[in-house]
Amino acid sequence: MADIDIALKEAMMIEGALGAALVDVNSGMALGTMGGGKDFDLAVASAGNTDVVRAKLRVMEMLNLSGGIEDILTTLTNQYHVIRPLTSRSGKGLFLYLVLDRKRANLALARRQLNQVEAGLDL
Repeated sequence: MADIDIALKEAMMIEGALGAALVDVNSGMALGTMGGGKDFDLAVASAGNTDVVRAKLRVMEMLNLSGGIEDILTTLTNQYHVIRPLTSRSGKGLFLYLVLDRKRANLALARRQLNQVEAGLDL
C-alpha cells in the first residue's frame, strides 16, 4: 500500500502528467500536491474543483441516482483534468486530481492508471 507521497509520485509517472493532488472535499484543502508550477497553482485548482465534486453530488442526490462517481473529466484545449473520488472507507471524502497535457496523454490509459493509484493508496 502506498502513502500519499508515493501515490502522487505514481500519478506523476502517468504519461503527460503535469500535476497531481489528493484533496479533501469538505475543506477544499490539498493533503498533498506534486507538479504544477508558477503558471498552474495546484492548491487553487484543488480548492476550486471541490465545488465541482460537491455540485455533482448534489445533482445526483436531487435526481435520486444510485451509485457513485467514478471520475469527472474536464476537457480543455490543451489539458485534461481528471477528478477521481476515492471509494475506500478510509478515503471517503477525498479525491485524486490529475492534470494531463492533452498532446502527450492517452486519456483511457491515464484513467486506468489513476484507478490503480487509487487502489494502492493507504490512508
